[in-house]
Amino acid sequence: QLQASGGGSVQAGGSLRLSCAASGRTFSGYTVGWFRQAPGKEREFVSGIRWGGHTYYLDSVKGRFTISRDNAKVTVYLQMSSLKPEDTAVYYCAADANMILSSMRSSSAYKYWGQGTQVTVSS
Repeated sequence: QLQASGGGSVQAGGSLRLSCAASGRTFSGYTVGWFRQAPGKEREFVSGIRWGGHTYYLDSVKGRFTISRDNAKVTVYLQMSSLKPEDTAVYYCAADANMILSSMRSSSAYKYWGQGTQVTVSS
């Protein structure tokens, strides 16, 4: 079970930090990804962190978003800065223990999902 939190409403240029917590276990050995889905659009990969610590980003968020995890590996964060109206979406975290790198950006490759958290950025 994953718990996503931290969404909200901000003005353009603002920041938010999303959290994804694993219930009853750690993320050790797991790849954790953040996805988002805007109304009328498909769910898209935003960022991911492999169990070894390597991080990956959607091109449009590079330099603005940072994914990280705590040392206990029970929470993964997505720090979002310089937010833009086009970042508005429901954000989801997902995890899988058997992720191959080539599948990391595909939502269908993840077994576990948290509930979404709404991020709204106004201009």
